[in-house]
Amino acid sequence: MTSEEAAVAVIDALDALAIPYILVGSLSSNYYGIGRSTKDADFVLQLGSRSVREIVGRLGPEFRLDPQMSFETVTMTTRHIVQVASIAFRIEFFNLSEDAHDQERFRRRRQATLLGRQVMLPTVEDVLVTKLRWAIGQRSKDRDDVRDVIAVQGNRIDWDYVYSWCDRHGTRAVLEEIRSSIPPI
Repeated sequence: MTSEEAAVAVIDALDALAIPYILVGSLSSNYYGIGRSTKDADFVLQLGSRSVREIVGRLGPEFRLDPQMSFETVTMTTRHIVQVASIAFRIEFFNLSEDAHDQERFRRRRQATLLGRQVMLPTVEDVLVTKLRWAIGQRSKDRDDVRDVIAVQGNRIDWDYVYSWCDRHGTRAVLEEIRSSIPPI
């Protein structure tokens, strides 16, 4: 199994179980920016009365749920890690949190074609807002993703929306620093 096949298996399982989701993280920034390799696929789930165990059960024995759940550090939501046995790849499931931006990006999600499937992705603006929140911790890959998405998407970004969230999260200076580092085309 490849990492792409693993991500597709999860998308198919979520669709079959009718669990609302968005595919986030590096796969969403790859969609809008410049592709880079990744060792995981991140999904935000609106589980309701469903459980992650139900998803993993549908995926089969190649997918192993880590019994120890953890927390995502920005929104403090629950994170479940699923290892794919045959490859060095993992699936991370994050519960949809009560965080205002987490709720808004989930509401604004849109359908796009990725990995040969129709998937639910955050908007380009919400990818930037989320990546900037992570970039505050000096995660270079998130800064690179922000730069690459801006460089590729340019004028298609709703900057008023991005600025409003950056002002709330205190990430405007990081955004401006990254924007100023992009050479003109």
